[in-house]
Amino acid sequence: MAKKFYIDQEECIGCGACSDSCPDVFLMTDDNIAEITNSDGVSEEEIQDAIDACPVTCIYWEDEE
Repeated sequence: MAKKFYIDQEECIGCGACSDSCPDVFLMTDDNIAEITNSDGVSEEEIQDAIDACPVTCIYWEDEE
């Protein structure tokens, strides 16, 4: 089963760790909140690295149904 990931933007503190770790996937908005810009073409390992880099753990895996 493929995995999806999402960001709890209300928890995001705008540190940029995810966009530093995986710049092809994450972007910091003008409000300094992370958003997912491209979820294709990146490995689960790269996403996990971004999840691990997040100091407030606001990026989560969610199983697709």
